[in-house]
Amino acid sequence: MNRRNFVRLAGGGAVLGASASLAGCSSELPPEAIAPWRGPAADTADVRHWILSHAILAPHSHNLQSWLVDLRQSGEITLYCDLTRLLPETDPLSRQIMMSHGTFLELLDIAARQKGLRADITLFPQGEFGPVALDQRPVARIRLSADAAVQPDPLFAQILRRHTNREAYAMREPSPEALRAIAASVAPHPVRTGFVGTGQPELMQRHRAIAMQAWRIELVTPRTIMESFKVLRVGPREIAEHRDGLTINTPMVRALAALGLFDRSKAPAPDDTATTGQIKDFNAKIAATPAFFWMVTEGNGRATQVNAGRAYVRAQLAATALGLAMQPLSQALQEYPEQARPYADIHALLEAPPPRYTVQMWARLGFAPQVGPSPRRGVQAHLIKT
Repeated sequence: MNRRNFVRLAGGGAVLGASASLAGCSSELPPEAIAPWRGPAADTADVRHWILSHAILAPHSHNLQSWLVDLRQSGEITLYCDLTRLLPETDPLSRQIMMSHGTFLELLDIAARQKGLRADITLFPQGEFGPVALDQRPVARIRLSADAAVQPDPLFAQILRRHTNREAYAMREPSPEALRAIAASVAPHPVRTGFVGTGQPELMQRHRAIAMQAWRIELVTPRTIMESFKVLRVGPREIAEHRDGLTINTPMVRALAALGLFDRSKAPAPDDTATTGQIKDFNAKIAATPAFFWMVTEGNGRATQVNAGRAYVRAQLAATALGLAMQPLSQALQEYPEQARPYADIHALLEAPPPRYTVQMWARLGFAPQVGPSPRRGVQAHLIKT
């Protein structure tokens, strides 16, 4: 929103009145929206519910939580994708959605191990999706069985602590030992990892330039920014009602929304303060990022995408254990036409020429103040009840 238009339309009294009505309001999320982060009860009757209570805390693109599970077969979990929760504009090939199913499966596997259960995961038991569209076939079938040889995964302790951190990072580079631990954490999955830090200033500048360009493209492309607006939840009521998507709970934005001055029905112009302010804020964070992390796969089939998601959440859990923050930089990896140049640039920079190779993840990495969790809908919302 253009700030001058806001002042003219709202007037000082209206702004002050709205701000006063929010005096003392907390920007913390409603308790019901983040209740799943407290973890399940130890005496949960069906161990699958206990396991799923951890799996639903996995990171997901735009926090859509597009996981559906069928528990009708005893001792099994069948995972489907909710086809109403996709990102056709920014993720037209649903690569990120498949990665988000991989993050779910990895946390499921880790939680099962905590209960002494082996999770035998069969991907795409009725056949793999094609390269463009998803369908109603299952993503995975998981058979659970007791196995005395199963060892707990030390990353389990980080599941309730893992949060994506979009704040400013301190200009302190992670230690070589920390980077090695993160790289080692993904060993169960076939991905190539890499890091770059402040000791390589020219490379860092190239990474930063690509990230800034890709972020600007997403903000000034109307259909892609509108995709984010559609899942934007503003204020406690919307956040508690949906418990998904992208959340804003700061008093000023709530004041604007209450006055009808935060218009989510149309994309802001490229030169609007709303757009230029976000670009400036993002660029400042990128300029101060001390390290970047990435994952590359050979091939880009659906199973590869799922396994890349499994690897990524392990890397983030490992980073959490080391006191490090991580934020995916998804824009340059997205396959819509406007991102063709950043997509080509990041693949070239990381020596991953497509179509043989695909950069599945690229993320900021560093130290930052702790942030709270994002909303979750709870296990019941993901169960197929027919």
